[in-house]
Amino acid sequence: MTVDWRDAWVAALDEMELDVVAAEAMLADDHRYAEHPPANLWKPPTELGALPLELRPRADEILTRQLRAAEEIARRMVATRQQMAMNSRIETGEAVKRPVYLDRAM
Repeated sequence: MTVDWRDAWVAALDEMELDVVAAEAMLADDHRYAEHPPANLWKPPTELGALPLELRPRADEILTRQLRAAEEIARRMVATRQQMAMNSRIETGEAVKRPVYLDRAM
């Protein structure tokens, strides 16, 4: 049984949509993602040919969601870096790195 061109594209878009749904879920629930990282990464299908015209709106919508998720991931990475830099400047009381007193006897 051969899979026709449109069905192959529908399957590819289904797989891409599942990946963007997973990314959106990760962004919505950080703790769940930390406990259950993705099992496999999406690999682009080969030899699909041109996208059927009637699937273009769906493909565009998936792309928009992917870009939005990527933008949010980048924003959170920057916020995490800023938080880490702030945390590194906070004194914890452990192993103070500067002198506690100055010996002027010399």
